[in-house]
Parts: sequence; C-alpha cells; structure tokens
Amino acid sequence: MNQEMEPGNIPADRQIVSVRAFDATPRRIFKAWTDPTQLAKWWGPKGFTNTFNEFDVKPGGKWNFIMHGPDGANYNNESVFIKITELEIVLDHISNPKFQLVASFEDLGSKTKLTFRQIFNSAKECEIIKVYAVDSNEQNFDRLEALLKQNT
Repeated sequence: MNQEMEPGNIPADRQIVSVRAFDATPRRIFKAWTDPTQLAKWWGPKGFTNTFNEFDVKPGGKWNFIMHGPDGANYNNESVFIKITELEIVLDHISNPKFQLVASFEDLGSKTKLTFRQIFNSAKECEIIKVYAVDSNEQNFDRLEALLKQNT
C-alpha cells in the first residue's frame, strides 16, 4: 500500500473497524503502542505472546515480530510504519494478510476513543480475515485495557 489511505474514500466492505473508549489519555495509549515493552504485553488475542525482532517507530521504520499462539504455532509478522503522531499511527502490514492499519486516538476528556481500522486491497480479502479478526481485535482491546489499568 505504501501510502496513507483516506478512510472516508475506502468502501466499507474493504475495512474492519473496531472502536473502544479507554480510561486513559491519548498520550498514555500512544505510549502503550510505541513502547515495545508495553506493546509486547498486550498485542494479539488472548493467550498470545510476542517476540519483537525489530521495532523502529518512525515513518519508514520496520516492525518485525513473531506472535506465539497458545497452541504453540508461530506467526511471523512484518510491518512498515507510514505515519506516527500522538493522535494517529499508520502502518502497512506487509506480511500476509496484507493490510493497512490506522489507529487513531480521540481525546474525549476523561477517556480516549481508539479507532482501529484495517484496510484491505479487496472486499474478498477483508471478508476472509473478518471471520477471526473482529473477535481478535476485541481481545486485543481487552489486553490493552488490562495493561492500562495496571500502569495507571
């Protein structure tokens, strides 16, 4: 994908969108996304762990890691950061399945709304991934919420 897409121009059938409000500031959630020690603790569905091989949080920087499933399976992942600001992180997930991830942090006063948008090249790809990604994203949010409660 290699460039930031405008979500309003992407058909709904090519996106998976997960949203949740957290009891934390946008800055705190941004830190949980950009500090590899914190990110490794919450990234992925319930029961998964991570080994980060490369984590260079800057435009053009790579994020290369292995997700270890609770069943013992390993899932290699590689992404490239496109945009990093305190209110938005955009990356291209370049290993399969390929998609662009846009994570935005909206200040709601005492809470922050996190919008997690996965954008696929085709509706067919999106439909295949949606079968497991919707629930997995919610589990990801549960793990992030638990981390934020520990570190407040």
